[in-house]
This record gives sequence, structure tokens and C-alpha cells, in this order.
Amino acid sequence: MLTANMHEAKTQLSRLVEQAIAGEEVVIARAGKPLVRLVPFIEEKPRRQFGRLKGKVWIAPDFDETPQEIIDSFDGSEIFPR
Repeated sequence: MLTANMHEAKTQLSRLVEQAIAGEEVVIARAGKPLVRLVPFIEEKPRRQFGRLKGKVWIAPDFDETPQEIIDSFDGSEIFPR
């Protein structure tokens, strides 16, 4: 753990930031008393929002009536016989 006083932190901020990014724990103190911890910023991924496509995606009413020859063409058996 690296502890820097306030004056040193003001003059050496770039170096302290690089050390924090590298994984070292950096504490900034005033008169020897720890005040803050310098840590790298980790951006949070946006949470998935369920239902965003509601009403935008649909299945045709005749979906189950697809001819067998079209269904068979998707399984690759014509190219790669079993």
C-alpha cells in the first residue's frame, strides 16, 4: 500500500494514478491520517432491459406450415450426408 500526503498527491498525481491503474493500493493522507483511496474507474455494463422488442418481433401464423423440402435444406444433409 502506497500512502502519499496531500502535497505529494498534488504534485505527483499522474504517477499515483498510473500506480493505482497498475493495481497498487494508493491512499492519500493529510497529516498522516488517511483520507481517500485512489482506485481505477471500472465502467459498468448497461443492464439488459427485458421486453425491449415487445411488439416488434412476430412469428407468421403459417410458420408451422413450412414445406418439408425447405426444412430439410437447413439441416445440411444435402451437403454433408449422414
